[in-house]
Amino acid sequence: MKKLLLSAISAALLLQSTAWADIAVPAAIKEKGLTVAIMPNYPPMDFKDPATSQLTGVDYDLGQAIAAKLGVKINWQEIAFEQMVNAVVTKRVDLVMSGMTDTKERQKVVNFIDYFKTGPQFYTQAARSDINSAMDLCGKKVGTSRRTTFPVEIANWSKAHCEAAGKPAIIVVGAEGTADARTQLRQNRLDGVVQGSETLPYIMDLEKGKYKPLDKAFSFQYTGMAIGKDAGELTTAIQAAIDAMIADGSYQKILAKWGLADNGVTQATVNQG
Repeated sequence: MKKLLLSAISAALLLQSTAWADIAVPAAIKEKGLTVAIMPNYPPMDFKDPATSQLTGVDYDLGQAIAAKLGVKINWQEIAFEQMVNAVVTKRVDLVMSGMTDTKERQKVVNFIDYFKTGPQFYTQAARSDINSAMDLCGKKVGTSRRTTFPVEIANWSKAHCEAAGKPAIIVVGAEGTADARTQLRQNRLDGVVQGSETLPYIMDLEKGKYKPLDKAFSFQYTGMAIGKDAGELTTAIQAAIDAMIADGSYQKILAKWGLADNGVTQATVNQG
């Protein structure tokens, strides 16, 4: 009986591994590899190792693992964030993996394979004893990257909380990026900053004792891989590769490496943002 049980388990595992090995990959991708856009300025999702100047981060590790599952090489292209969607539409790249939020507006021109969950979070300087919760930012200047959805989300939060409580609205300041917003915060030109909750622990560890989070992430978002609307076969293949990694634990291992185990999904989905 024990031998029969072990044989059944072995057969099931073999069947599962064979199924993943048989993921259908478009012929063009098999031939040239997967071309993926990235902008390494959003640690720990996407950045360059200061010691080696090599690409690293969550998206890099996941991309390398997905390519391995599909049995293809991956070609990373550094592209400015605001040009990434257009790069997919014009087929300069097959995919974007760069901490991009899946939004309805972006879905008008590209699809998203959702593989990560996050949300915007307020924080300030640790030395600001007058600011200990997000409500303490009402009427104050809060900066965030103007390239993201965060300016609108801050304004919506302010309306629902500050203004609803009879307090002045948050003054939203658009920055060139999260690094620029942090610089302005340190220079006391801003009272608070909003960035993705997945990046805050990394920044706080890097600059110990400089910042403090204010409450938890105030909305829920999916991070997605932007992909062409006509790339159905590749979309299915990448979904299958991610689901295979979730099944074998390699997906969770990558997130845990970067301290983001709680940000994982249980299944790769499309356009859930």
